Amino acid sequence: MSLIKRNQGFVPSLTDYFENLMGRNIFDMESGLKASLPACNVKETDKTFEVELAVPGMKKEDFDIHIENNMLSISCEKKEEHTDENRRGRYTRREFSYSSFRRTFSLPASADADKIDASYKNGMLDISIKKKEGEANDGAKRIDIH
Repeated sequence: MSLIKRNQGFVPSLTDYFENLMGRNIFDMESGLKASLPACNVKETDKTFEVELAVPGMKKEDFDIHIENNMLSISCEKKEEHTDENRRGRYTRREFSYSSFRRTFSLPASADADKIDASYKNGMLDISIKKKEGEANDGAKRIDIH
């Protein structure tokens, strides 16, 4: 294994293909999921729960965020097709791009599902969920022994 990645040019060699294929565990489903799910941070403050997702290259219209049965669901779908309409003849290259994901989070009882804000800026999707007022937010409860 080399720390410096060499320039492969336009066509990677067959050896590189098999090294990349064999370098990962094909039975490890989690490694495949990590590649398709965006990185996510979940943070709790005194008044809110904050969810941050790193999703560069999207538009805010690509996202669908909703709550159902106390579950926060974040999904995104992006389709692109790069073509040159003015060229005559057969295609020698035509590129399609499709990406999607769905992340679902169970909201704690202290989260107020009616007070959620979301923003998308510089490749970061930020979701802020306010906590319910007047409730114990730590979820701790003392059990008396009888």
